[in-house]
Amino acid sequence: MRAISLLITLGCLTLSGCSSVFDKHVEYKYVEPNNYPVLKAVGYAPISLQKGASAAQKQLMAIKASKLEAYRELTEQVYGQKVTAGMSVENAVAKDDYLQSKVQGVIKGAQIIKTYAVDDTYVTELELNMKRVHDLYIGEIKPREVKKVTYY
Repeated sequence: MRAISLLITLGCLTLSGCSSVFDKHVEYKYVEPNNYPVLKAVGYAPISLQKGASAAQKQLMAIKASKLEAYRELTEQVYGQKVTAGMSVENAVAKDDYLQSKVQGVIKGAQIIKTYAVDDTYVTELELNMKRVHDLYIGEIKPREVKKVTYY
Protein backbone atom coordinates (compact mmCIF):
# COMPACT_ATOMS: atom_id res chain seq x y z
CA MET A 1 0.00 0.00 0.00
CA ARG A 2 2.81 2.35 0.90
CA ALA A 3 4.59 1.60 -2.41
CA ILE A 4 1.43 2.43 -4.39
CA SER A 5 1.02 5.71 -2.53
CA LEU A 6 4.67 6.61 -3.23
CA LEU A 7 4.26 5.69 -6.89
CA ILE A 8 1.17 7.89 -7.25
CA THR A 9 2.94 10.81 -5.56
CA LEU A 10 5.96 10.50 -7.86
CA GLY A 11 3.66 10.28 -10.90
CA CYS A 12 1.84 13.47 -9.90
CA LEU A 13 5.10 15.33 -9.33
CA THR A 14 6.42 14.19 -12.71
CA LEU A 15 3.28 15.29 -14.53
CA SER A 16 3.14 18.65 -12.78
CA GLY A 17 6.79 19.29 -13.67
CA CYS A 18 6.15 18.59 -17.36
CA SER A 19 3.11 20.82 -17.50
CA SER A 20 5.11 23.94 -16.64
CA VAL A 21 7.32 23.39 -19.71
CA PHE A 22 4.52 23.15 -22.25
CA ASP A 23 1.85 25.48 -20.93
CA LYS A 24 3.15 28.94 -21.80
CA HIS A 25 3.94 31.05 -24.85
CA VAL A 26 6.53 33.82 -24.58
CA GLU A 27 6.51 36.80 -26.96
CA TYR A 28 9.59 38.98 -27.28
CA LYS A 29 10.03 42.54 -28.47
CA TYR A 30 13.12 44.09 -30.04
CA VAL A 31 15.32 46.23 -27.79
CA GLU A 32 17.00 49.25 -29.43
CA PRO A 33 20.08 50.62 -27.62
CA ASN A 34 19.89 54.22 -26.39
CA ASN A 35 23.17 55.31 -27.95
CA TYR A 36 25.97 53.99 -30.11
CA PRO A 37 29.53 54.93 -29.13
CA VAL A 38 32.29 55.47 -31.69
CA LEU A 39 35.65 53.96 -30.76
CA LYS A 40 38.88 55.27 -32.28
CA ALA A 41 42.34 53.74 -32.40
CA VAL A 42 45.72 54.68 -33.85
CA GLY A 43 48.48 52.29 -34.87
CA TYR A 44 52.13 53.22 -35.42
CA ALA A 45 54.99 51.37 -37.14
CA PRO A 46 58.57 52.49 -37.90
CA ILE A 47 59.32 52.31 -41.62
CA SER A 48 63.13 51.92 -41.55
CA LEU A 49 63.01 48.96 -39.12
CA GLN A 50 60.75 46.86 -41.35
CA LYS A 51 62.13 43.89 -43.28
CA GLY A 52 62.37 44.44 -47.03
CA ALA A 53 64.81 44.78 -49.90
CA SER A 54 63.70 48.26 -50.93
CA ALA A 55 62.24 51.38 -49.36
CA ALA A 56 58.90 50.65 -51.05
CA GLN A 57 58.74 47.17 -49.50
CA LYS A 58 59.59 48.56 -46.08
CA GLN A 59 56.84 51.16 -46.42
CA LEU A 60 54.29 48.48 -47.39
CA MET A 61 55.26 46.39 -44.37
CA ALA A 62 54.96 49.47 -42.13
CA ILE A 63 51.47 50.13 -43.53
CA LYS A 64 50.42 46.58 -42.63
CA ALA A 65 52.04 46.73 -39.19
CA SER A 66 50.43 50.05 -38.31
CA LYS A 67 47.03 48.70 -39.39
CA LEU A 68 47.46 45.63 -37.19
CA GLU A 69 48.49 47.81 -34.25
CA ALA A 70 45.37 49.93 -34.69
CA TYR A 71 43.19 46.81 -34.76
CA ARG A 72 44.95 45.55 -31.62
CA GLU A 73 44.14 48.82 -29.88
CA LEU A 74 40.47 48.56 -30.93
CA THR A 75 40.36 44.99 -29.66
CA GLU A 76 41.73 46.17 -26.30
CA GLN A 77 38.95 48.75 -26.07
CA VAL A 78 36.22 46.25 -26.92
CA TYR A 79 37.40 43.11 -25.09
CA GLY A 80 39.98 44.33 -22.60
CA GLN A 81 43.51 43.12 -22.06
CA LYS A 82 44.72 40.14 -20.05
CA VAL A 83 47.85 41.01 -18.10
CA THR A 84 50.00 38.36 -16.41
CA ALA A 85 52.87 39.35 -14.15
CA GLY A 86 55.19 37.61 -11.79
CA MET A 87 58.41 37.92 -9.84
CA SER A 88 60.68 35.55 -7.97
CA VAL A 89 62.85 36.67 -5.10
CA GLU A 90 66.00 34.97 -3.85
CA ASN A 91 67.92 36.19 -0.80
CA ALA A 92 65.71 39.28 -0.64
CA VAL A 93 66.77 40.25 -4.17
CA ALA A 94 64.47 40.20 -7.20
CA LYS A 95 65.65 37.37 -9.44
CA ASP A 96 63.13 37.10 -12.26
CA ASP A 97 60.48 39.62 -13.19
CA TYR A 98 58.06 39.25 -16.08
CA LEU A 99 55.07 41.03 -17.54
CA GLN A 100 52.94 39.55 -20.31
CA SER A 101 49.96 41.03 -22.11
CA LYS A 102 47.41 39.30 -24.33
CA VAL A 103 44.50 40.61 -26.38
CA GLN A 104 42.00 38.37 -28.13
CA GLY A 105 38.79 39.13 -29.99
CA VAL A 106 37.08 39.70 -33.31
CA ILE A 107 36.54 43.19 -34.71
CA LYS A 108 34.00 43.60 -37.50
CA GLY A 109 32.90 46.82 -39.12
CA ALA A 110 35.96 48.99 -38.42
CA GLN A 111 36.86 51.62 -41.00
CA ILE A 112 40.24 53.08 -41.85
CA ILE A 113 39.90 56.86 -41.44
CA LYS A 114 43.45 57.91 -42.38
CA THR A 115 46.74 56.26 -43.22
CA TYR A 116 49.86 58.39 -43.65
CA ALA A 117 53.59 58.66 -42.97
CA VAL A 118 55.12 61.07 -40.48
CA ASP A 119 58.90 61.16 -40.79
CA ASP A 120 60.01 57.52 -40.37
CA THR A 121 56.71 56.33 -38.85
CA TYR A 122 53.61 55.08 -40.61
CA VAL A 123 50.28 55.86 -38.92
CA THR A 124 46.86 54.25 -39.38
CA GLU A 125 43.72 55.69 -37.78
CA LEU A 126 40.71 53.37 -37.35
CA GLU A 127 37.16 54.01 -36.24
CA LEU A 128 34.59 51.52 -35.00
CA ASN A 129 31.08 52.94 -35.07
CA MET A 130 28.95 50.72 -32.85
CA LYS A 131 25.85 51.65 -34.87
CA ARG A 132 27.46 49.95 -37.87
CA VAL A 133 28.39 46.93 -35.74
CA HIS A 134 24.81 46.81 -34.47
CA ASP A 135 23.48 46.86 -38.04
CA LEU A 136 25.88 44.04 -39.03
CA TYR A 137 24.81 41.78 -36.17
CA ILE A 138 21.10 42.60 -35.97
CA GLY A 139 20.26 40.08 -38.68
CA GLU A 140 22.08 37.30 -36.81
CA ILE A 141 21.43 37.98 -33.14
CA LYS A 142 18.42 40.06 -32.23
CA PRO A 143 18.55 41.61 -28.75
CA ARG A 144 15.19 41.15 -27.13
CA GLU A 145 13.22 41.28 -23.95
CA VAL A 146 10.03 39.57 -22.86
CA LYS A 147 6.97 41.34 -24.24
CA LYS A 148 4.20 39.02 -23.12
CA VAL A 149 3.83 35.60 -21.50
CA THR A 150 0.60 33.66 -22.07
CA TYR A 151 -0.12 30.65 -19.88
CA TYR A 152 -2.48 27.93 -21.14
